[in-house]
Amino acid sequence: MQYHFQHVINMKIKYFSITLLILVYSCSPKTTVTQEENQASSPVSLLTIGNEEVFADEFLHILSKNRGFQNKESKISESEFEETFDLFVNFKLKVKEAENEGLAEVDEFQKEFSMFKEDLIRPFLIKNSLQEGELMKAYNRMQEVVKASHILLQFPSNANEADSIAVFRMAEKLKSRSEEGADFNELALEYSDDPSALENKGSLGYFTALQMVHQFEDAAYTLQTGQISDPILTGYGYHIIKLEDRKPNPGEIRVSHILVRTPANDPVSEERALRKVQDIYTELQKSESVWEDVCKMYSEDMGTKNTGGLLPWISIGSVIPEFERTAFNLVEIGEISPPVKTPYGYHIIRLEEKKPLASFEEMEEVIKSKTLRDSRSTLIQSQVIAIQKSRYSFEENDSLLDTLSGTFKVNSKNDAFELIQNKPWIDEMIVKIRGEERSVRDLMDFMNNSDQIVRIGNSDYFTSWYNKFVEVSLNEAEEQDLEANNKEYQLILKEYRDGILLFSLMNQKVWQKALEDSIGQIEFYEKNKEKYQWQERVEALIIKMGKENKTANVRKFLADKKYQSNLETRLDNTFLNDDPLAFTVENNIFEMDSHPILSRAIPNKAFQEVSLEGKTYFILLGRIIPAGQKKFEETRGKVIQDYQEFLDKSLISSLKNNYIIRVNEDEKRRIYDIVTNK
Repeated sequence: MQYHFQHVINMKIKYFSITLLILVYSCSPKTTVTQEENQASSPVSLLTIGNEEVFADEFLHILSKNRGFQNKESKISESEFEETFDLFVNFKLKVKEAENEGLAEVDEFQKEFSMFKEDLIRPFLIKNSLQEGELMKAYNRMQEVVKASHILLQFPSNANEADSIAVFRMAEKLKSRSEEGADFNELALEYSDDPSALENKGSLGYFTALQMVHQFEDAAYTLQTGQISDPILTGYGYHIIKLEDRKPNPGEIRVSHILVRTPANDPVSEERALRKVQDIYTELQKSESVWEDVCKMYSEDMGTKNTGGLLPWISIGSVIPEFERTAFNLVEIGEISPPVKTPYGYHIIRLEEKKPLASFEEMEEVIKSKTLRDSRSTLIQSQVIAIQKSRYSFEENDSLLDTLSGTFKVNSKNDAFELIQNKPWIDEMIVKIRGEERSVRDLMDFMNNSDQIVRIGNSDYFTSWYNKFVEVSLNEAEEQDLEANNKEYQLILKEYRDGILLFSLMNQKVWQKALEDSIGQIEFYEKNKEKYQWQERVEALIIKMGKENKTANVRKFLADKKYQSNLETRLDNTFLNDDPLAFTVENNIFEMDSHPILSRAIPNKAFQEVSLEGKTYFILLGRIIPAGQKKFEETRGKVIQDYQEFLDKSLISSLKNNYIIRVNEDEKRRIYDIVTNK
């Protein structure tokens, strides 16, 4: 395989390892491969390199990257399979050599591989599956918007358990009164601690997923229309929720508006603003009126009046209810609403565009960002830890935990550490995960030396650090479990690891060596001079017309000219100063037969005109240079590319001599039958 030196020198390991594996198989046929199922507990090896066994699942995994050949006519042939298999053997030989040279132990490899592992493991983690479920649940809820009212009962400052119970019982009482016939919104006006209830009587209007705290959202979306929830606890207090309506999500709209502001508590100005906005609305009804002109003249929204009052896209729940209600009631593009009052003043709204709710793929990153910023992220993490504890047989030493917690509560942090270091139980088990014990000393070392960021929040210092210790330990256990038992993850991890090792070896012994070995380049050139020959060449000036209306003038200018190296400058000065796009010029020595334009020209004819793909070309031919040897400087790039290929072949040949390769022909034939669906 060939690797161009300029491409290779600019390539980074960080992005290149997986590409290498694709390159390794780039000349192999594409085929549909199904991973083997129900393998025997002790599979036989496909081949052995030195003392290392290589199994068929790895070959099939990498081969399956090139999926295709869906038609029977396109099935892989035996010769193609053999070529692909040889490439795989060469690949494994290089990885084996990289391991034996200790490239897997160097810091650069360790850093690169650790970085890749963080990305590769993510889709396999419990956290990822829970997070994906939460994202999809949010998106599914977004298909609807719901309308609800609520009564909020907050806890008094420094509330104790008795206070919490009293608030809960009050919430239950208000729910009962409402179910018995009391007006829910009047109850909200009288009892709700939400300040907005004084104006909206508890009505929240329409909203959709991710616009309320998740406990409130969960409750609202599980209610039937007209139903009242049990008291729901959030960070704000207890809520009683009444669901008033639910309907399909109308998506997003874009509107423009004209705003007439109204000063607070000024009836005279209020009346003047109302008359003004009514006059503006009347003006807009006239057929000759232009929205943008009226907006520029009268709107008091300084940020939008000069752009036709255009506002960003809005969705349900993203703007104040009065504005939203009017805007979403507009049906036809260009339809204008009557004046509507909001806390900002009076608005006249025009509908500009509408679009449905975007697809999950389009919204996934936005949903994820919102999910990770609200309390759902804490809920997901709690679920993850609960599953991990169950799956990995988590145990903790409760009495020792109480002792540690008490020590930190009654002593300063430094004193607590010093006291614990001298306790006889410092090496006793504090937690056990998958049968492996972690001691108090392990916990203390973690607290002293970890680079983890721990937010104390509502917990005390020790509890916060202990919880982080448990979280990190469980995550390590999950990673170890995946590496030991998840075949798909094992194969992907090995693929990337081997890819980085392959790159490191090739960079050291082939690519970089070929770039830096100037003596080797010249020796290779001298031994292979016959490969670097010029065909017959010609001096030529090629003018490609960009504007056909200039063609006649350029033709007239060139008609009596012969090739001269300074003719390009005269052309530029004559035509391009006034019109830089009239034409482009190539002025060089070219191999005539291989040039797409010159190959169409008549040799020995000084001036001629060629038409290709609707473009006009003028050609001036100069002296002819006979075929001959290329100088090293003229072909250095090609020499380096060929030298790299030579070094690659030499490396493979050397490795085949240094390592004993044994192929299990029965297993190989079995894999061939799988690949070809025989």
